[in-house]
Amino acid sequence: MDLKNGSIVTEFILVGFPGQWELQIFFFVTFSLVYGATVLGNVLILVTITFSSTLYSPMYFLLGNLSVLDMCLTTVTTPKMITVLLTEPKTISIGGCMAQMFFLHFFGGAEMTLLIAMAFDRYVAICKPLHYRTIMSRRLLNGLVILSWIIGFIHTMSQMVLTVNLPFCGPNVIDNIFCDLPLAIKLACIETYTLELFVISDSGLLSFTCFVLVLVSYTVLLVTVRRRSSGDLSKALSTLSAHITVVTLFFAPCVFIYAWPFDSFSGNKILSVFYTVITPLLNPIIYTLRNQKMQGAMRKLWFVRVSSAHN
Repeated sequence: MDLKNGSIVTEFILVGFPGQWELQIFFFVTFSLVYGATVLGNVLILVTITFSSTLYSPMYFLLGNLSVLDMCLTTVTTPKMITVLLTEPKTISIGGCMAQMFFLHFFGGAEMTLLIAMAFDRYVAICKPLHYRTIMSRRLLNGLVILSWIIGFIHTMSQMVLTVNLPFCGPNVIDNIFCDLPLAIKLACIETYTLELFVISDSGLLSFTCFVLVLVSYTVLLVTVRRRSSGDLSKALSTLSAHITVVTLFFAPCVFIYAWPFDSFSGNKILSVFYTVITPLLNPIIYTLRNQKMQGAMRKLWFVRVSSAHN
């Protein structure tokens, strides 16, 4: 069928993970369990923060918004990824591919910006505790969250307006587990060198800049704490080490994929799994298993629920 933009391709084929049928079943079960745990964990965090009177602080407000973005980000890619593992051919329509790319970069860009806000929140909490409530006011928090969504929208729209009308004449095979801009652009049947450079400067630069800003924030924080006392430094390291690990696992694959997006690299699928499947699962684990205040609030809500059920 010949489309208005010159395309004769109506769907793309996702290569996914090569291997025997048994391996595909293993991936299907694994990703299904991970996705289910991710949604359940983030919903649990949202419910706890919403209904617990002890978690009324800027950190948990930002954490709740991070949980929303994590669920949205993994939902964009994982359900389709799970579906194509056990189907042949592993296809996705052009419209579905464009939607997947739009929301992937929308939620991804918003989360990158929000992680900077969370790093700033930790800096204020640890280095300026007496002014924490004043600085991290409700107005500032709402502004930071709205700004993260705006940046995510501008980031994805700036690329998608140049991508959505590209003509695709074949081949139509995407060597990945989901649709993403670098690989989809390579399949266009016109010269896309300028667009490729724009994607590098947009997605690659955004990922790299946000990653550097987060690392600088934590470095300044730790240097400031170190000047006070070694005890404070040890406490700060214990508090932030897990968050720094999750941030690195989220940003590092993004920087690698989008800073050099048009080079062939067989490990891109593994890196893609990290920031779309693994990292959204790590956040609820980190902020529940390593956060005694969160655990206490969850136990209290559970006790109230059980008590009301018996009454």
